[in-house]
Amino acid sequence: MGLSIGLVGLPNVGKSTTFNALTKAQNAQSANYPFCTIEPNKAIVPVPDKRLDELAKIVNPERVQYSTLDFVDIAGLVKGASKGEGLGNKFLSNIRETEVILHIVRCFEDPNIVHVEGTIDPLRDVEIIEQELLFADLDAIQKRVDSLKKKARGNDKSAKAQLVIAEELLDFVADGNPVSSYDKKDDDAFLAMNRDLRLLTSKEIMYGANVDEDGLAEDNKFVQDLKEYAKKRDYEVIKLCAKVEEDMVDFDEDEKAEMLEDLGVDESGLDQIIHKGFDKLGLMSYFTAGVKEVRAWTIRQNTTAPKAAAVIHNDFEKGFIRAEVISYNDFIKYGGEQGAKEAGKNRLEGKEYIVQDGDIMHFRFNV
Repeated sequence: MGLSIGLVGLPNVGKSTTFNALTKAQNAQSANYPFCTIEPNKAIVPVPDKRLDELAKIVNPERVQYSTLDFVDIAGLVKGASKGEGLGNKFLSNIRETEVILHIVRCFEDPNIVHVEGTIDPLRDVEIIEQELLFADLDAIQKRVDSLKKKARGNDKSAKAQLVIAEELLDFVADGNPVSSYDKKDDDAFLAMNRDLRLLTSKEIMYGANVDEDGLAEDNKFVQDLKEYAKKRDYEVIKLCAKVEEDMVDFDEDEKAEMLEDLGVDESGLDQIIHKGFDKLGLMSYFTAGVKEVRAWTIRQNTTAPKAAAVIHNDFEKGFIRAEVISYNDFIKYGGEQGAKEAGKNRLEGKEYIVQDGDIMHFRFNV
């Protein structure tokens, strides 16, 4: 669907190690020095979904296809990035192309791994990155204000409407506020402006607290401080040990579960990142289930049946007649499609139906 999550942070905080583990391929160079990553690495990552595995047990298909997410590993930012320090302008433009920011924050001490600021201080690190994002947005908004003023003098009504919002937003961000907390984000003038500018602080943010093994079972002081900071801003904090996640890349599910249990963890940090990232992007899955393939199809939340059908093929939307729908729970409870039908749990839905997460669907269409 062209939606992506960008991994950002200071140099040497574990971004590329996290990316390697996410993609299950060691294709993002990782080393103990700043600016190891220059060009953004990109990868398509499957979204773990146990529901597909349960469907496959019933249907016994030839293959299983999961939903996917796009992840982008963006080079480490440094203080002054918005002014071009450390190739900052290039890296900030890479962030602009993503929809959600996963900010990897170092929350462990290790004298063998250098820190660009010399000491471990997660809140300072977060402030450095977020200040640079703010400064970049200020610059972008100021340029837009200057451009709109010229158009407004030519009696351009649309420019005049955008100028009011742009000037107000400029003052708001100049006071140190992220665009995400601006109270007129639904205003048409703001939406039109942000479609062009893709303001960095308007994006959803998650923090990835990168800890050592000892920090997985119990929050250390660094994680506690980060969680307290994030709570005030209503941001997610996901705790992970990037090194452990990378070590588990080649494990099968049983080996992975055993290791997580030994570490006192219920779910992999990477699985949490993927699931919460999927949700932050406003995405969900519906399923098709046949002997050839059990598959998850990715759609936005609150999508109608014809629009959901278009994800499979545009003709499905054009010629949409109705959708046959079985809820996931009913499909499992009654042992598959036939059992669900016999129990009266198969529904026919029309064009106004809002697809629910986990629906098993079959579309009737005529082109």
